[in-house]
Amino acid sequence: MPVLADLLGALASGTIEVVDLTAPLTDTTPILQLPEPFANTVPFQLEEISRYDDRGPAWYWNNIRTGEHVGTHFDAPNHWVTGRDGDDVSRVPVRRLVAPAVVLDFADRVAADPDFLLDIDDVRDWEKAHGPLPEGGWLLYRTGWDARSGSQADFLNADDTGSHTPGISPRCARWLADEAPVIGVGVETVGTDAGAAPGFDPPFPCHSFLLGANKYGLTQLQNLAQLPATGAVVIAAPLPIVAGSGSPARVLALVER
Repeated sequence: MPVLADLLGALASGTIEVVDLTAPLTDTTPILQLPEPFANTVPFQLEEISRYDDRGPAWYWNNIRTGEHVGTHFDAPNHWVTGRDGDDVSRVPVRRLVAPAVVLDFADRVAADPDFLLDIDDVRDWEKAHGPLPEGGWLLYRTGWDARSGSQADFLNADDTGSHTPGISPRCARWLADEAPVIGVGVETVGTDAGAAPGFDPPFPCHSFLLGANKYGLTQLQNLAQLPATGAVVIAAPLPIVAGSGSPARVLALVER
């Protein structure tokens, strides 16, 4: 298997670097907050079973309690009503969990306007500079929002008018779902949609259009600044939860240096 041998050699030599795009998962990991009367997910929790004590003298382990959509996580098509007949997270084809990725960096625009929305023209301008979006790959949308992940308040950035976080315009979300060759979108924010998305037409257009097209979402990514604009390979590994609508995931990128 010379290709795999070459890959292992490149990993050992550092020619290929593995970049972790996953946020640490703790009880302070920011989570989405929906207004009443909608139900909300629970935060991540550890419950100790034993820790080298009379409950288990030689071992340490925990029970965990978490929502499917907590921390860095994978959105499966059946997460949204438009994809209700699509794959649950256990049925996502494994070949789609390893895919090329491009990074569209708009952190400077978001620094000036936290409500910035990526539009089709922005993607087209990026393609003029870097080439087409990858067939069967990920569009990773860098906004610099991962710098806020240490604080729930900073991460949701909410006031009396709602949450102010960057996202994707409804027309761009529809285009990415219906016309772009990508299998999904990855973001640094709490969800694939902007903070203002409840008021869009349709509400939550990334969820509505992309999941309805049997595509996927990756959220709360970190370290996108360490990736090149093109050329990375992403490994997204959700738990295969039967009937699950998503899962916390370990997301890694392979980058040739």
